[in-house]
Amino acid sequence: MDIAGRKLHLVDRGAGGPAVVFESGISATCLSWVQVRAEVEGFARACTYDRAWLGWSEPSNTPRTMSAIVADLHALLEAAEIPRPYILVGHSFGGMLVRAYAASYPGYVAGLLLVDPLSPSEWLSPPAPHLRMLRYGVKLSRRGAWLARIGVVRAALALLVAGGRRVPQGIAKLSSGRGGSVISRLVGEVRKMPAETWPMVRAHWCLPKSFLGMADYLRSLPASAAEAAALGEPETIPLTVLSAANATPAQLEEREAMVQRSPRGQHLIARKSGHWIQLDEPELVVEAIREMIKLCSAHVQPLL
Repeated sequence: MDIAGRKLHLVDRGAGGPAVVFESGISATCLSWVQVRAEVEGFARACTYDRAWLGWSEPSNTPRTMSAIVADLHALLEAAEIPRPYILVGHSFGGMLVRAYAASYPGYVAGLLLVDPLSPSEWLSPPAPHLRMLRYGVKLSRRGAWLARIGVVRAALALLVAGGRRVPQGIAKLSSGRGGSVISRLVGEVRKMPAETWPMVRAHWCLPKSFLGMADYLRSLPASAAEAAALGEPETIPLTVLSAANATPAQLEEREAMVQRSPRGQHLIARKSGHWIQLDEPELVVEAIREMIKLCSAHVQPLL
């Protein structure tokens, strides 16, 4: 889909409303929703996409701050003529993003499902260790772009897809000045994906642009959090929050307060899941979407 001279990759399947629009984590693509989307498209219109720089989408010339990303999403949904209002589903950074979209366009959103969401408060005034971690993430991302250019990422992921384990990890250690490495982290995330998506994930992360995009999103994270916080909360919209089993007490407390402020809010704990609930317990996410559709269908009429 062409957006202001750039192409954003959109997968639009299924029928029925309200349409369900998925947002991925900070460096993830639409592939992270493959299992959930395959189920949802059986009973609703389901839309996944790749943000600028990531997956099949093209780079952007503007920093990846929250306002820029929300503008891209809005332009994409309008260009694709997805009927309003939408149910927005966001994982991690995508949870912060869909809240910002709902605050910007409250009349366009029927309901929100936040999957172990990132909170703006976590990055408004981050402590020094978090800032160091963020800077290191940007550094690793740039190193990843260099490794992709010289073919190291392609070699490591090719071995992984073929079933290898030790050699990709060995390459990771050799390519990093510290114990961790951008490749070892990437390999860990790839293993959580369905096996049939591995070749596509490999193709994406063999491209330097994917790492450069990740660096841009990470570098812009404090600014994005500030913009999201300034927008406030869309407190009139139905809200469901799914928290990972390892969510911190502070995260659980904040999320419980969020749903209490919503007119129709609920907070569920995914007892068998880590941060990637849609991969660990996809059926839980699907059921939450189904329930949100029922709720919104009873209260919301489509907008023209």
